[in-house]
Amino acid sequence: MIILNTLDEFKSVYRSGKKWQRCIEAINNLNNIKPNVFYSIGDSLVYRLAEGNAHNAELFEGNRRYFDVHYYLSGHESIEVADKSALTPEMAYRDESDREFFSGQGVRHELKAGNVVIFENHEAQRFSQGKDMRKVILKVTVEETYFLNK
Repeated sequence: MIILNTLDEFKSVYRSGKKWQRCIEAINNLNNIKPNVFYSIGDSLVYRLAEGNAHNAELFEGNRRYFDVHYYLSGHESIEVADKSALTPEMAYRDESDREFFSGQGVRHELKAGNVVIFENHEAQRFSQGKDMRKVILKVTVEETYFLNK
């Protein structure tokens, strides 16, 4: 997991590459979207605005084809992150949802407004204990700008 303190830091570190530019394009479009509705930019990025208090997830969630980028607009949230190899598989990977689930223990992190977090695919995460949280969740394909199966 990569935690950046601000959006400006994200823009500075990840300034090249079409997928990163599309992340910024999506973030710049937040005033035009509704909460909990998925939007897309090309075939390499989908995003949505999430609002409300976090619920305690029982299992860790991992992905393979997409990785998540979360940009916290307000509030805060606790998460646990662990390497998938250190967790116990509970639900096998499903290609249709690009998700797999695990149990175990991870390292806890506190995220707050302004943070940008990139969840890497060798890890899984579990969200809990958020308050007044508002964030944009971006799902970015691991391929540079296209799907290999198209």
